[in-house]
Amino acid sequence: MNANPILLQKKYARVIEAFAQKAGLTLDNALDYFYHSEVYRLVREGVSDMHCMSDAYLADELMEEYQNG
Repeated sequence: MNANPILLQKKYARVIEAFAQKAGLTLDNALDYFYHSEVYRLVREGVSDMHCMSDAYLADELMEEYQNG
């Protein structure tokens, strides 16, 4: 299932902001990391309906990827 691109952009913004706070990064650095992450690829491609997961869940997944990367 594909999500509405406008709604996805808003979701990305919320996830990036939450991730920046968790990781102690600037929004610019969090944005850069997000768009090069596996989490972004999975959400963008609609794998396992990742776009349906909560913002907090996605931010946590992104944080885990960041810490293990």
